[in-house]
Amino acid sequence: MRNQESFAPLTDQEFDALLGAEVTTGELEREDRQALRRVAGLSTELTDVTEVEYRQLRLERVVLVGVWTEGTVTDAENSLTELAALAETAGSEVLEGLIQRRTRPDPATYIGRGKVDDLAAEVLASGADTVICDGELSPSQLRNLEQRTKVKVVDRTALILDIFAQHAKSKEGKAQVELAQLEYLLPRLRGWGESLSRQAGGSGRGGGAGGGVGTRGPGETKLETDRRRIRHRISRLRREIKSMRVVRQTKRARRGRNAVPAVAIAGYTNAGKSSILNRLTGAGVLVEDALFATLDPTTRRADATDGRAYTLSDTVGFVRHLPHQIVEAFRSTLEEVAEADLVVHVVDGAHPDPEEQVRAVREVLAEVGADKLPELLVVNKTDAADEETLLRLKREWPDAIFVSAHAGRGIEELRTTIEQRLPRPAVELRAVLPYARGDLVARVHRRGEVLGTTHLAEGTLLHVRVDEALAAELAPYRATGE
Repeated sequence: MRNQESFAPLTDQEFDALLGAEVTTGELEREDRQALRRVAGLSTELTDVTEVEYRQLRLERVVLVGVWTEGTVTDAENSLTELAALAETAGSEVLEGLIQRRTRPDPATYIGRGKVDDLAAEVLASGADTVICDGELSPSQLRNLEQRTKVKVVDRTALILDIFAQHAKSKEGKAQVELAQLEYLLPRLRGWGESLSRQAGGSGRGGGAGGGVGTRGPGETKLETDRRRIRHRISRLRREIKSMRVVRQTKRARRGRNAVPAVAIAGYTNAGKSSILNRLTGAGVLVEDALFATLDPTTRRADATDGRAYTLSDTVGFVRHLPHQIVEAFRSTLEEVAEADLVVHVVDGAHPDPEEQVRAVREVLAEVGADKLPELLVVNKTDAADEETLLRLKREWPDAIFVSAHAGRGIEELRTTIEQRLPRPAVELRAVLPYARGDLVARVHRRGEVLGTTHLAEGTLLHVRVDEALAAELAPYRATGE
């Protein structure tokens, strides 16, 4: 156990030595996910906010702190359990979890001035080097807690942003995460220590060499310079994401012109969305028992038993109190859900509180305008859930499909139900297509619903249901008597 005297604040040099200076490049793969990825600029000593550093840290030892303001004690414990899973995903070792019962978080210290001393004692006794709070802290709350506990303090939002930064792979995903991190960082940017640095060798805004008598001002602080550069970087990232959004919209429009139905797989993080996508399409998406293992959306084609093609899209996982910065930054990605014809909502049946998962996901879907879409509830991980829980969920959600992506149980029922819930083409007709128009027959099978096929001497008689555009192409071949 450490002595109180040994718990002095770290100097800049000691902090840099603790972090290490080794920089690596390239995409983070599964074996590298213990490395924490941070946007340059967490300290006011940054040199370029456009650089992203990968620092290999020793495993952080953390104490979790939550404020229980409403609901039952089980709800509060489940929230802290989820925070522990998030911390472990980020590469931390959880030493202790503490809950403070309050009507609302303390505006100065989050848990109240008296409890901060208890927290500092717990940090000292456990040997922790980080405190993670189960909520979003204001800049003053962060500063006050760090001053009193003498260790680094991180809130839930920063923790989730850090995990997103580790797991983003595509150019769009990385840009979205960096934007969210910088927007979170901007109001919290401060130096290590109480005094702000000045621009080295700078003159006042009005001129005059050096600082001192005769100058018209002290010059910009380093903090102001960094804030201005971060705002410039945020503007640039927003422009980049907007251009990527146009590409995504173009792809969606092309699918719309081809009348290809779209199915979006949404759900809580680690509920098994990628596993279900792999089972349905053989997509080969990364599957890992970790929160936010996949962030970049994957779209794959699937074929219904009647020959119609449709797309299945895996989306970013949700979590309770998903930071608004993430929702805004990933809005273009989440719009894949809003533009879908059907939302397959995956729930973790083995989770302690699956009902809360559903509520949290529906809350985010409402933010992106996807709450009015047809929803198919899918309870996954039935092989790991207890029978009592499954019986309760079947009573609560009688129309849900119960599957185990791991064991492959219920997948065919899910596939059949998805095909039944796909939108049906609007126009029903009969057409005799010459055998030379095999291309048109193939297109009808791909885009429409074939109700019957008869081979005649003059061609193939198709009884089909198709969209209006395809019906216009079939008009010259419509069977007599139509």
